[in-house]
Amino acid sequence: MKLGFDGKRALQNFTGLGNYSRFVLGILSAKYPQNQYLVYCPKKELSDRTKYLYMLKSVVFKFPENKAFKSFWRSFGIVKDLKSDTIQLYHGLSNEIPFGMKKTGIKSVVTIHDLIFLRFPEFYPWLDRKIYKYKFKFACKNADKIIAISEQTKNDIIQFFGIPEDKIEVIYQNCSSTFSERKTESELKNIAEKYSLPEKYLLNVGSIETRKNLLLAIKSLKSIPSDIHLVIIGKETHYAKILKDYIANQNLAERVHFLKNIPFTDLPGIYQRSEIFIYPSRFEGFGIPIIEALHSGVPVIAATGSCLEEAGGPDSKYIHPDNEIELAKSINFILKNPQERQKMVENGREYVKKFDDNIIAQQLIELYQNTLKNA
Repeated sequence: MKLGFDGKRALQNFTGLGNYSRFVLGILSAKYPQNQYLVYCPKKELSDRTKYLYMLKSVVFKFPENKAFKSFWRSFGIVKDLKSDTIQLYHGLSNEIPFGMKKTGIKSVVTIHDLIFLRFPEFYPWLDRKIYKYKFKFACKNADKIIAISEQTKNDIIQFFGIPEDKIEVIYQNCSSTFSERKTESELKNIAEKYSLPEKYLLNVGSIETRKNLLLAIKSLKSIPSDIHLVIIGKETHYAKILKDYIANQNLAERVHFLKNIPFTDLPGIYQRSEIFIYPSRFEGFGIPIIEALHSGVPVIAATGSCLEEAGGPDSKYIHPDNEIELAKSINFILKNPQERQKMVENGREYVKKFDDNIIAQQLIELYQNTLKNA
């Protein structure tokens, strides 16, 4: 097959959408190198996180000839290139497909990650919501097939856009294999010294924004042993000031540690040194940090209300996103019961096998093949 992909996020984004794009390209290239994968990007980017992409088997990057109209090219002009490159199927990896795809006869698939902007509009600027709704709904209506990254996202697509259920297929994603590679004691010690990590800590990874509900984890510190700290890794927004004001008012500054711009290669070690991974987000499309924690051998406590049970499985613990007492009780239970902690770790590692790269790559290829058969 000759397949086209939207590659903007693969080269320019280093959080959820970018991680997903790189993940898909990586596993397809590794597992099915007999296909051709043409990746269409508005501009060329080279960094430590992306340089390996240019060396993937069967992957070719395509860039616009006219550098002045990159955004126009990605949404409109790319269609001409898809036709001239004889692409059989185009996969919009991040919620969008180009306008005019129907006229080309080229089959299209779109991955929808979440519709959080519709469920929680208060977290998004008005103009962003309008643009997202138009683009996402257009993609869902006009793509031949939709991939939802969770059952929760599938249900939201049906609810908000009225899309038939049989047009949507849930295909999960995995995280980098580096999280399941156990670090040596020496490596873990070096990581601890490099970032001045406390001896015992809870961990949270993700953008520090209101929806992520990190204040709940900070509030829970008052009800757990004082030698247990909280390490927070992520890009800060205005919400970080709310957290820091609360920390100062409650005299918790010595127990809460903010880290940012952490090299990706250091993340697995920070995960593996942690006692528990805490993810009290009010709503997610899936929750890749939970997958990273389970691969790292760390028990997980997450919030109810969205899809986090899909990511964490039956042996992680789940609490109401407004109940810090419930969260503190779950933390204390795991800390005081090492056998239960070990059971959570072992069962968590078993659970994430369902997100195996081979399984997901096969699901993607079969979806492409079936979509082309129904031409």
